[in-house]
Amino acid sequence: MKELQQIIQAYEGCKSESQSVALATVVQVDGSAYRRPGARMLVTQEGNLTGAISGGCLEGDALRKAQAVIFQQKSMLVTYDTTDEDDQKFGVGLGCNGIIHVLIEPIDFGNPENPVELIKKALSNRETSLLLTLFSVPNSKSEQIGTIYLKKGSQDFGNLSKVHADFRQVLEKEIADFDSPQNLIQSFSEYQQLSVFFEVIKPVTRILLFGAGNDTIPVAKLAEILGFELVLIDGRKNLATAARFPQAKQIIQGPAEEVIDQFETDLNTVALLMTHNFEYEVIVLEKLLHCMIPYIGILGPKRKTEKLIQRLESNRIQVSTENLYAPIGLEIGAETSEEIALSILAEIKAVLNRKQPIFLRDKQGPIHEKVG
Repeated sequence: MKELQQIIQAYEGCKSESQSVALATVVQVDGSAYRRPGARMLVTQEGNLTGAISGGCLEGDALRKAQAVIFQQKSMLVTYDTTDEDDQKFGVGLGCNGIIHVLIEPIDFGNPENPVELIKKALSNRETSLLLTLFSVPNSKSEQIGTIYLKKGSQDFGNLSKVHADFRQVLEKEIADFDSPQNLIQSFSEYQQLSVFFEVIKPVTRILLFGAGNDTIPVAKLAEILGFELVLIDGRKNLATAARFPQAKQIIQGPAEEVIDQFETDLNTVALLMTHNFEYEVIVLEKLLHCMIPYIGILGPKRKTEKLIQRLESNRIQVSTENLYAPIGLEIGAETSEEIALSILAEIKAVLNRKQPIFLRDKQGPIHEKVG
């Protein structure tokens, strides 16, 4: 998500300076690769890069091809076969074992629905979007249709006029019936051997950080690195300040009774209770229990959380522990506040991605699940 935000920022800068750009997107991966479908890189005519499509091994060649796309103003599909035993093919040892298909599209600043503008619309508010990118591997040497359509709630952006009417009807039905929480690549061999990358773009993860003590500063810093949106909430006005937490998009100060009506939640929001104030957290937790929220982390020993629950239940408040994570964080042997922040953010990532944390060396099969 942060990569998309950085690409948009770079795009706006190039647009203001009238510097031509192209967008490279990983649209399909067969086998193993460092980046998955949806990874993007913005390339300028001067050779500046924002984002990445690999661990660094493909960017040089993709840069040259992107500059050709800018010059010709025609999209192209580039295939990198890293299963080739000749590691010197791209001038480096690739170390992967997959086939990566990268779509490179010229960006027309005058088109209000060009691929980057569609991504901007997808991130414009906290609503999940569906982005469609069309390409053809068998016809890779031909100009590609590219990123042309965005579905966001009841709104449609872009258009499907670049595809034949019969296939357009098929796509419209696929869009209407789409209910996958994950990306999907679907092939339509009967329609010009086209493939469609159905990309689910979710809102940025929002963290409600209750607590402005020194131990939460590393959490705020790491959240910024990951591109998360931070809302800081605390009753201590001398601690909950922009000077101490420049990463916070919003700072809410006040007693628990006042702040509980000042924040919003959704399925991409998580909450961290790190105030070290039992009475404050009792009030906050009661409010959070009535919210659609996948993760509530509570700092402190297990006994503290048990007491919180007992207090609420004594007031006839039903407590579901399905989304409660206490003690907070993954067991990585964390001691310092920085290490604890790492364990907390890792746990959040695992929960939101519905993953059971394990050592990757113990995982059977490929690291990444196949898209499609």
